[in-house]
Amino acid sequence: MSTPRVAVIGFAQAPCLPSAGTTSGVETLVPVFQRALAEARLDRREVDFWCSGSSDYLAGRAFSFVNAVDAIGACPPICESHVEMDAAWAFYEAYVKILAGEAETALVYGFGKSSAGRLRRVLALQLDPYTVAPLWPDSVSVAAVQARLALDAGIVTERAMAEVAVRSRADATTNPYAQVSGVLDLDDLLGRPYLAEPLREHDCAPVSDGAAALVLAAGERARAHPRRAWISGVAHRIDPPGLGERDLTAVPSATTAAEAAGLPGDVEVAELHAPFTHQELLLRVALGLDARVRINPSGGALCGNPMFSAGLARIGAAAGQVMSGRVRRAAGHATSGPALQQNLVCVLEAS
Repeated sequence: MSTPRVAVIGFAQAPCLPSAGTTSGVETLVPVFQRALAEARLDRREVDFWCSGSSDYLAGRAFSFVNAVDAIGACPPICESHVEMDAAWAFYEAYVKILAGEAETALVYGFGKSSAGRLRRVLALQLDPYTVAPLWPDSVSVAAVQARLALDAGIVTERAMAEVAVRSRADATTNPYAQVSGVLDLDDLLGRPYLAEPLREHDCAPVSDGAAALVLAAGERARAHPRRAWISGVAHRIDPPGLGERDLTAVPSATTAAEAAGLPGDVEVAELHAPFTHQELLLRVALGLDARVRINPSGGALCGNPMFSAGLARIGAAAGQVMSGRVRRAAGHATSGPALQQNLVCVLEAS
């Protein structure tokens, strides 16, 4: 039995907001599901498998993802799963489910209400529980350590970091779901105060509420769809979680994930999940992306970083570039964990 080809046939996301103003994911997810399924030309009853990514820690209650299942509907019964991390990894689970022949269609979604708590403190819970987490370092300070090491090693510069912010904000003006956009002055940015040295406010993704949903299909379902992005490879790899156990200026897990996914040298667009400007620069090197590759035409996570769906949104945005006919090959990237510890790469193509 041959392995089925899998394609993205639908994608939708909610606006990235400082606060979505809802008490659960249901109100946010219902319209996102409707738009993703409409683009996929599927009824919800035709979805064989549902898989989500979110965080009980962020929501502040156990099994919070069960509440979000209300957005799907109580009838008919569904086959459903969940990952406690960015929904890009739920995408991977759904992709494997289809490859195994256990489903022909799947809807993957992620959601997070970052405004519900102290996000930067909550993320300290993913750090080493004995030596680091008890110090409660916030996520920006951890990223600042990585940025300082990269600056001292001569791998990045503050000007190059600011250039990433300028470009991202400019690109985000065409993205109706971005939280921030507009024209920034490079020299003005470099004169602004530090938030956590060497990071300034423009170097850090905003805290965002939001959600995203992506529809996968195989077989005739995929072939019959007029707008599809075929998945030619997906892989994810993990570096040691300890901040002192690895070189924070390199991202070997991203490199090996790209190799395993078969990232081609002629990829035209790459949507990188880089919540900090220096991380985009590190990822470009790790993934072997040269100046010919357009990075984050959506504006990327720097212009809207909804926790637990921003990585999935990068895959969806990359798929959208292929589905629209603007490019033939694109790559979507997602990260999780501190300082780019875990990395997932997905390669999409028109045929």
